[in-house]
Amino acid sequence: MVKVSVIVPVYNVEKYLEKCLDSLTMQSLKDIEIIVVNDGSPDNCQKIIDKYVQKNPDLIKAFIKENGGLSDARNYGIAKARGEYIGFVDSDDYVEATMFEKLYQKAKEDNYDIVVCDVNMVFPDQTRVISSCVEKDINTKEQIKKQMLNFYPTAWNKIYKRSLFENVLFKKGVWYEDTELIYKMFPYINSIGTVKEPLINYVQRNNSIIKTYDKRLYDYIDNFNGIVEFYKTNGFYDEYKKELEYCYVRYLYNTFIINACHFKKKDYKAAVEIAKKNVNEQFPHYRKNRYFYHHLSGIFMVTFCTLSANVLYYCNGFIKKIFLKH
Repeated sequence: MVKVSVIVPVYNVEKYLEKCLDSLTMQSLKDIEIIVVNDGSPDNCQKIIDKYVQKNPDLIKAFIKENGGLSDARNYGIAKARGEYIGFVDSDDYVEATMFEKLYQKAKEDNYDIVVCDVNMVFPDQTRVISSCVEKDINTKEQIKKQMLNFYPTAWNKIYKRSLFENVLFKKGVWYEDTELIYKMFPYINSIGTVKEPLINYVQRNNSIIKTYDKRLYDYIDNFNGIVEFYKTNGFYDEYKKELEYCYVRYLYNTFIINACHFKKKDYKAAVEIAKKNVNEQFPHYRKNRYFYHHLSGIFMVTFCTLSANVLYYCNGFIKKIFLKH
Protein backbone atom coordinates (compact mmCIF):
# COMPACT_ATOMS: atom_id res chain seq x y z
CA MET A 1 0.00 0.00 0.00
CA VAL A 2 1.22 3.47 -0.87
CA LYS A 3 1.06 5.54 2.28
CA VAL A 4 1.89 8.96 0.80
CA SER A 5 1.91 10.22 -2.78
CA VAL A 6 4.25 13.20 -3.15
CA ILE A 7 3.43 15.39 -6.17
CA VAL A 8 6.24 17.47 -7.67
CA PRO A 9 5.31 19.92 -10.46
CA VAL A 10 8.32 20.83 -12.61
CA TYR A 11 8.83 23.90 -14.76
CA ASN A 12 12.08 25.68 -15.56
CA VAL A 13 13.92 24.67 -12.37
CA GLU A 14 16.93 22.69 -13.61
CA LYS A 15 19.17 24.55 -11.15
CA TYR A 16 17.17 23.27 -8.15
CA LEU A 17 15.59 20.01 -9.25
CA GLU A 18 18.33 17.57 -8.27
CA LYS A 19 18.41 18.83 -4.68
CA CYS A 20 14.64 18.46 -4.49
CA LEU A 21 14.61 14.92 -5.89
CA ASP A 22 17.58 13.89 -3.72
CA SER A 23 15.65 14.92 -0.62
CA LEU A 24 12.62 12.91 -1.75
CA THR A 25 14.40 9.73 -2.79
CA MET A 26 16.12 9.64 0.61
CA GLN A 27 12.90 9.75 2.63
CA SER A 28 12.83 7.49 5.69
CA LEU A 29 9.23 6.53 4.86
CA LYS A 30 9.57 3.79 2.27
CA ASP A 31 5.96 3.19 1.24
CA ILE A 32 5.70 6.36 -0.82
CA GLU A 33 5.48 7.27 -4.47
CA ILE A 34 7.00 10.39 -6.01
CA ILE A 35 4.88 11.74 -8.86
CA VAL A 36 6.92 14.12 -10.99
CA VAL A 37 4.91 16.16 -13.47
CA ASN A 38 6.92 17.94 -16.17
CA ASP A 39 4.61 20.82 -17.05
CA GLY A 40 6.14 21.43 -20.48
CA SER A 41 9.43 22.70 -19.04
CA PRO A 42 11.63 24.21 -21.80
CA ASP A 43 14.99 23.59 -20.08
CA ASN A 44 16.88 20.40 -19.21
CA CYS A 45 14.54 19.27 -16.44
CA GLN A 46 13.39 16.17 -18.31
CA LYS A 47 16.97 14.88 -18.62
CA ILE A 48 17.31 15.21 -14.85
CA ILE A 49 13.97 13.50 -14.27
CA ASP A 50 14.92 10.61 -16.59
CA LYS A 51 18.16 10.09 -14.64
CA TYR A 52 16.28 9.82 -11.35
CA VAL A 53 13.63 7.50 -12.81
CA GLN A 54 16.38 5.21 -14.07
CA LYS A 55 17.90 5.05 -10.60
CA ASN A 56 14.55 4.75 -8.77
CA PRO A 57 12.08 3.08 -11.16
CA ASP A 58 9.84 1.74 -8.38
CA LEU A 59 9.75 5.00 -6.47
CA ILE A 60 9.37 7.74 -9.09
CA LYS A 61 6.46 7.98 -11.52
CA ALA A 62 7.21 10.60 -14.18
CA PHE A 63 4.77 12.30 -16.54
CA ILE A 64 5.06 14.93 -19.26
CA LYS A 65 2.19 17.26 -20.15
CA GLU A 66 1.64 20.48 -22.03
CA ASN A 67 2.26 23.60 -20.00
CA GLY A 68 -0.82 24.47 -18.00
CA GLY A 69 0.59 26.12 -14.90
CA LEU A 70 1.25 25.00 -11.34
CA SER A 71 -2.36 24.24 -10.45
CA ASP A 72 -2.91 22.17 -13.58
CA ALA A 73 0.25 20.15 -12.90
CA ARG A 74 -0.79 19.50 -9.29
CA ASN A 75 -4.29 18.43 -10.36
CA TYR A 76 -2.74 16.13 -12.96
CA GLY A 77 -0.63 14.53 -10.23
CA ILE A 78 -3.62 14.14 -7.92
CA ALA A 79 -5.41 12.15 -10.62
CA LYS A 80 -2.41 9.78 -10.82
CA ALA A 81 -1.92 9.42 -7.05
CA ARG A 82 -2.56 6.09 -5.29
CA GLY A 83 -1.52 7.07 -1.78
CA GLU A 84 -3.64 7.09 1.33
CA TYR A 85 -2.38 10.67 1.82
CA ILE A 86 -1.13 13.26 -0.67
CA GLY A 87 1.67 15.77 -0.21
CA PHE A 88 3.12 18.46 -2.47
CA VAL A 89 6.69 19.65 -2.89
CA ASP A 90 7.63 22.46 -5.26
CA SER A 91 10.60 21.50 -7.41
CA ASP A 92 12.80 24.37 -6.23
CA ASP A 93 12.36 23.40 -2.56
CA TYR A 94 13.64 20.40 -0.60
CA VAL A 95 12.53 18.45 2.46
CA GLU A 96 14.05 16.87 5.53
CA ALA A 97 14.67 13.12 5.30
CA THR A 98 12.06 12.31 7.96
CA MET A 99 9.33 14.69 6.75
CA PHE A 100 6.80 12.27 5.32
CA GLU A 101 7.45 9.58 7.91
CA LYS A 102 6.74 12.03 10.73
CA LEU A 103 3.68 13.50 9.05
CA TYR A 104 2.26 10.08 8.23
CA GLN A 105 2.89 8.70 11.72
CA LYS A 106 1.06 11.71 13.14
CA ALA A 107 -1.81 11.20 10.71
CA LYS A 108 -2.27 7.60 11.84
CA GLU A 109 -2.27 8.51 15.55
CA ASP A 110 -5.85 9.73 15.35
CA ASN A 111 -6.90 9.41 11.70
CA TYR A 112 -6.25 13.10 10.97
CA ASP A 113 -7.57 14.56 7.73
CA ILE A 114 -4.59 16.91 7.44
CA VAL A 115 -1.23 17.04 9.19
CA VAL A 116 0.91 20.19 9.07
CA CYS A 117 4.50 21.03 9.97
CA ASP A 118 6.57 24.18 10.41
CA VAL A 119 8.72 25.61 7.61
CA ASN A 120 12.34 26.62 7.12
CA MET A 121 12.30 29.77 4.98
CA VAL A 122 15.72 29.63 3.32
CA PHE A 123 17.30 32.93 2.29
CA PRO A 124 20.78 33.27 0.72
CA ASP A 125 22.23 34.50 4.01
CA GLN A 126 19.97 32.98 6.67
CA THR A 127 17.22 30.49 7.46
CA ARG A 128 14.13 31.51 9.40
CA VAL A 129 11.60 29.13 10.96
CA ILE A 130 7.96 29.91 10.14
CA SER A 131 5.19 28.38 12.21
CA SER A 132 2.34 26.46 10.64
CA CYS A 133 0.18 28.44 13.11
CA VAL A 134 -1.39 25.18 14.34
CA GLU A 135 -0.15 25.01 17.91
CA LYS A 136 -1.99 21.84 18.96
CA ASP A 137 -3.98 19.01 17.41
CA ILE A 138 -7.53 19.90 16.44
CA ASN A 139 -10.45 17.48 16.64
CA THR A 140 -13.65 19.54 16.61
CA LYS A 141 -15.38 21.61 13.93
CA GLU A 142 -15.51 24.68 16.17
CA GLN A 143 -11.74 24.57 16.66
CA ILE A 144 -11.24 24.13 12.92
CA LYS A 145 -13.44 27.15 12.19
CA LYS A 146 -11.33 29.25 14.56
CA GLN A 147 -8.13 27.93 12.97
CA MET A 148 -9.27 29.48 9.69
CA LEU A 149 -8.43 32.86 11.20
CA ASN A 150 -4.75 32.03 11.58
CA PHE A 151 -3.42 29.40 9.21
CA TYR A 152 -0.38 29.11 6.95
CA PRO A 153 -2.26 28.42 3.70
CA THR A 154 0.38 26.74 1.57
CA ALA A 155 0.04 23.35 -0.09
CA TRP A 156 3.49 22.01 0.64
CA ASN A 157 3.90 21.84 4.44
CA LYS A 158 1.04 19.35 4.79
CA ILE A 159 -0.27 15.93 3.91
CA TYR A 160 -3.95 15.46 3.09
CA LYS A 161 -6.27 12.50 2.98
CA ARG A 162 -6.71 11.76 -0.69
CA SER A 163 -10.50 11.81 -0.27
CA LEU A 164 -10.39 15.57 0.40
CA PHE A 165 -9.63 16.15 -3.27
CA GLU A 166 -12.93 14.62 -4.25
CA ASN A 167 -14.48 17.92 -3.14
CA VAL A 168 -11.96 20.54 -4.31
CA LEU A 169 -9.00 20.88 -6.67
CA PHE A 170 -6.56 23.68 -7.39
CA LYS A 171 -7.96 26.59 -9.38
CA LYS A 172 -6.17 26.88 -12.70
CA GLY A 173 -4.51 29.96 -14.12
CA VAL A 174 -4.20 32.04 -10.95
CA TRP A 175 -1.63 33.01 -8.37
CA TYR A 176 -2.11 32.12 -4.68
CA GLU A 177 -3.88 28.91 -5.66
CA ASP A 178 -2.83 27.32 -2.34
CA THR A 179 -4.85 29.85 -0.36
CA GLU A 180 -7.84 29.43 -2.67
CA LEU A 181 -7.85 25.64 -2.33
CA ILE A 182 -7.31 25.47 1.42
CA TYR A 183 -10.09 27.90 2.31
CA LYS A 184 -12.48 25.95 0.09
CA MET A 185 -11.32 22.74 1.77
CA PHE A 186 -11.96 23.87 5.35
CA PRO A 187 -15.64 22.80 5.55
CA TYR A 188 -14.61 19.23 4.67
CA ILE A 189 -11.87 19.01 7.30
CA ASN A 190 -12.78 17.28 10.57
CA SER A 191 -9.35 17.10 12.20
CA ILE A 192 -5.86 18.57 11.90
CA GLY A 193 -2.71 17.14 13.42
CA THR A 194 0.47 19.14 13.88
CA VAL A 195 4.17 18.29 13.97
CA LYS A 196 6.02 21.20 15.57
CA GLU A 197 9.20 20.85 13.54
CA PRO A 198 10.37 22.62 10.37
CA LEU A 199 10.48 19.72 7.91
CA ILE A 200 10.32 21.51 4.57
CA ASN A 201 12.81 24.04 3.22
CA TYR A 202 11.16 26.85 1.29
CA VAL A 203 13.85 28.40 -0.91
CA GLN A 204 13.50 32.12 -1.55
CA ARG A 205 14.27 33.07 -5.15
CA ASN A 206 14.36 36.60 -6.52
CA ASN A 207 11.86 35.74 -9.26
CA SER A 208 9.47 33.72 -7.12
CA ILE A 209 5.85 34.78 -6.64
CA ILE A 210 6.51 35.96 -3.08
CA LYS A 211 9.15 38.35 -4.49
CA THR A 212 7.10 39.55 -7.46
CA TYR A 213 4.36 42.17 -7.45
CA ASP A 214 2.26 42.93 -10.48
CA LYS A 215 -1.39 43.01 -11.46
CA ARG A 216 -1.70 39.27 -10.76
CA LEU A 217 -1.89 40.37 -7.14
CA TYR A 218 -5.57 40.97 -7.96
CA ASP A 219 -6.01 37.20 -8.00
CA TYR A 220 -6.33 37.51 -4.21
CA ILE A 221 -9.61 39.39 -4.74
CA ASP A 222 -10.92 37.13 -7.50
CA ASN A 223 -10.00 34.03 -5.50
CA PHE A 224 -11.76 35.20 -2.35
CA ASN A 225 -14.86 36.24 -4.24
CA GLY A 226 -14.86 32.72 -5.64
CA ILE A 227 -14.46 31.28 -2.15
CA VAL A 228 -17.47 33.23 -0.90
CA GLU A 229 -19.51 31.99 -3.85
CA PHE A 230 -18.32 28.42 -3.19
CA TYR A 231 -19.53 28.59 0.42
CA LYS A 232 -22.90 29.94 -0.69
CA THR A 233 -23.37 27.39 -3.46
CA ASN A 234 -22.45 24.44 -1.24
CA GLY A 235 -24.53 25.50 1.78
CA PHE A 236 -21.64 26.42 4.10
CA TYR A 237 -22.03 30.19 4.14
CA ASP A 238 -24.26 30.68 7.19
CA GLU A 239 -22.24 28.29 9.36
CA TYR A 240 -18.89 29.85 8.44
CA LYS A 241 -19.93 33.46 7.81
CA LYS A 242 -18.02 35.09 10.70
CA GLU A 243 -14.81 33.21 9.96
CA LEU A 244 -15.15 33.73 6.21
CA GLU A 245 -15.85 37.43 6.75
CA TYR A 246 -12.70 37.82 8.83
CA CYS A 247 -10.54 35.97 6.32
CA TYR A 248 -11.95 37.91 3.39
CA VAL A 249 -11.31 41.32 4.96
CA ARG A 250 -7.93 40.24 6.29
CA TYR A 251 -6.68 39.22 2.86
CA LEU A 252 -8.00 42.33 1.12
CA TYR A 253 -7.14 44.97 3.73
CA ASN A 254 -4.01 43.32 5.07
CA THR A 255 -2.23 40.95 2.67
CA PHE A 256 -3.46 42.45 -0.62
CA ILE A 257 -3.05 46.09 0.38
CA ILE A 258 0.34 45.62 2.04
CA ASN A 259 1.71 43.87 -1.04
CA ALA A 260 0.12 46.51 -3.28
CA CYS A 261 2.39 49.04 -1.56
CA HIS A 262 4.98 47.91 -4.11
CA PHE A 263 2.88 49.42 -6.91
CA LYS A 264 3.34 52.94 -8.21
CA LYS A 265 1.28 55.42 -6.21
CA LYS A 266 -1.45 55.76 -8.85
CA ASP A 267 -1.84 51.98 -9.13
CA TYR A 268 -1.79 51.63 -5.34
CA LYS A 269 -4.64 54.11 -4.95
CA ALA A 270 -6.66 52.19 -7.52
CA ALA A 271 -5.97 48.94 -5.64
CA VAL A 272 -7.19 50.49 -2.38
CA GLU A 273 -10.45 51.60 -3.98
CA ILE A 274 -11.05 48.18 -5.53
CA ALA A 275 -10.40 46.45 -2.20
CA LYS A 276 -12.79 48.81 -0.39
CA LYS A 277 -15.45 48.29 -3.05
CA ASN A 278 -15.27 44.51 -2.76
CA VAL A 279 -15.34 44.51 1.04
CA ASN A 280 -18.35 46.85 1.06
CA GLU A 281 -20.18 44.62 -1.41
CA GLN A 282 -19.43 41.31 0.27
CA PHE A 283 -19.30 42.21 3.97
CA PRO A 284 -20.56 45.77 4.58
CA HIS A 285 -21.07 45.16 8.33
CA TYR A 286 -17.79 43.38 9.05
CA ARG A 287 -16.92 45.81 11.87
CA LYS A 288 -19.52 44.06 14.04
CA ASN A 289 -17.51 40.84 13.86
CA ARG A 290 -15.88 40.21 17.26
CA TYR A 291 -12.88 38.46 15.67
CA PHE A 292 -11.46 41.81 14.55
CA TYR A 293 -11.01 43.07 18.11
CA HIS A 294 -8.61 40.41 19.36
CA HIS A 295 -5.31 41.87 18.08
CA LEU A 296 -3.63 44.89 16.57
CA SER A 297 -3.95 43.88 12.92
CA GLY A 298 -7.71 43.39 13.43
CA ILE A 299 -8.01 46.93 14.74
CA PHE A 300 -6.12 48.13 11.66
CA MET A 301 -8.71 46.42 9.45
CA VAL A 302 -11.64 47.86 11.40
CA THR A 303 -10.25 51.38 11.06
CA PHE A 304 -9.05 50.97 7.48
CA CYS A 305 -9.76 54.01 5.30
CA THR A 306 -8.09 56.14 2.63
CA LEU A 307 -6.01 57.97 5.25
CA SER A 308 -4.65 54.80 6.84
CA ALA A 309 -4.00 53.39 3.37
CA ASN A 310 -1.89 56.44 2.53
CA VAL A 311 0.05 56.13 5.79
CA LEU A 312 0.60 52.46 5.01
CA TYR A 313 1.95 53.26 1.57
CA TYR A 314 4.67 55.53 2.93
CA CYS A 315 5.50 53.37 5.93
CA ASN A 316 4.96 49.93 4.40
CA GLY A 317 8.43 48.59 5.17
CA PHE A 318 8.00 48.96 8.93
CA ILE A 319 4.30 48.16 9.14
CA LYS A 320 4.60 45.09 6.90
CA LYS A 321 6.91 43.48 9.47
CA ILE A 322 4.28 43.95 12.16
CA PHE A 323 1.05 42.99 10.43
CA LEU A 324 2.17 40.05 8.32
CA LYS A 325 3.00 38.22 11.56
CA HIS A 326 -0.74 37.95 12.34
